[in-house]
Amino acid sequence: MKKDKLTLNKSKTRWLVLFMICLMYLITFMDRTNISVVAPSMSKEFGFDQVTMGFIFSAFTWAYALGQIPGGWLGDRFGPRSVLTMIVSFWSLMTIVTAQSVGYLSMVVVRFLFGFGEAGAFPTATKAMKLWLSKSERGFAQGITHSFSRFGAAIVPPIAVSITVAWGWRAVFYIFGAAGFIWAILFYVVYRNIPEEHKWVNQGELEHIRGFDKDGVINTATDFTNKLQVPWKTVFASPNMWFIMIAYFCYNYAVYFFMTWLPTYLVDYRHFSLSKMGLIASLPLFAGMIGDTVGGILTDKILEKTNNIKLARKVVAIPGLLLAAIFLIPASITVNPYTAVYCLAASMFFLECVIAPSCALPMDVGGPYSGTVYGVMSMAGNSGGAVSAIVFGALTQHGYWTAPFTVEAVLLVIGASIWLFLIQPDKPVVDKGMVLGDQSETIVS
Repeated sequence: MKKDKLTLNKSKTRWLVLFMICLMYLITFMDRTNISVVAPSMSKEFGFDQVTMGFIFSAFTWAYALGQIPGGWLGDRFGPRSVLTMIVSFWSLMTIVTAQSVGYLSMVVVRFLFGFGEAGAFPTATKAMKLWLSKSERGFAQGITHSFSRFGAAIVPPIAVSITVAWGWRAVFYIFGAAGFIWAILFYVVYRNIPEEHKWVNQGELEHIRGFDKDGVINTATDFTNKLQVPWKTVFASPNMWFIMIAYFCYNYAVYFFMTWLPTYLVDYRHFSLSKMGLIASLPLFAGMIGDTVGGILTDKILEKTNNIKLARKVVAIPGLLLAAIFLIPASITVNPYTAVYCLAASMFFLECVIAPSCALPMDVGGPYSGTVYGVMSMAGNSGGAVSAIVFGALTQHGYWTAPFTVEAVLLVIGASIWLFLIQPDKPVVDKGMVLGDQSETIVS
């Protein structure tokens, strides 16, 4: 269809798809962060010290990092519908099984399996968003989905504390795990791998998603049947890919403090009670939720106004990283616990402004391999999270409660420098001649 015959009335099915993905992100972080809230109760029952809990936290993160590339590959090769349904069901089962752990070894094994199960969620969801949303909507999509993830993390402390007080810490895992199974059923019913397959998508919405080529003809996917062969050597030979990985390592190293050690930090160092911690711990995460959305809207608006994808990504990510680093310093050295929380909330806000441009990068530079590229980036990032959990536990075990924040601030400055001088959002990690084009995705329906 020619551009001059553009269908004006568009269906809105892509927003339903995006909402379903947002719910998955919410459940993902509810399941991943609930252990940080019950950690004080769990440690008391099993006699775990700080270093032991650090290794339990990192068991999830190492597995999550290792599973990113195969998870992204699965989404690219077989399509998001079956892959997301399968992996959400698996990690929900592992969430429930966590409650049956009887000690350190079983806890590490279950958390490792849980992390490996969750690993494919975000790479495959990135693939789904690339298939279902136009270029001008991708930054917002990454921002709002991660906003839901932070909202999930933010509501966990009061919910998990209430459940723990009423029925014990094991009930937290039973209840949260059940939510994942419900989502998997609904997603399989509602979602289709491509808009062309969905009966609720009309021509106007399809034109909006696909866009038009230089001749004014709507772009179409040329091949949805052949299995995608990822050019691994080319991906890992790309300097741009490595710069993206290192910058995401720096970002994730800092953000994982909020996902793992924040409740323990508030109880053990800032001396908040368990009930008060349930509310206070939510504040930085709510701030992060707002930052996710703000960053996504900003990067899309700048792209829309300038048509300069390099500017649109960098002008949001670089200040975000630097301001997040700046606010970490007073948070660590102030003697007032409430001032520390407010500064941590400010740091988390600016830190999370970075997530939308960061997670839009795989769609910008990955072409039809966007799920795989996201997986590679996220593998590096979550390696940073795993290291962060261990380092924080080891330092605080020896009484060094401010040193971890200094390390985080330094890494954030390094990440900002990489964004400024090295990352190229307009440079594909796979040569354009090797792919079918931005709108030509190759998956199995």
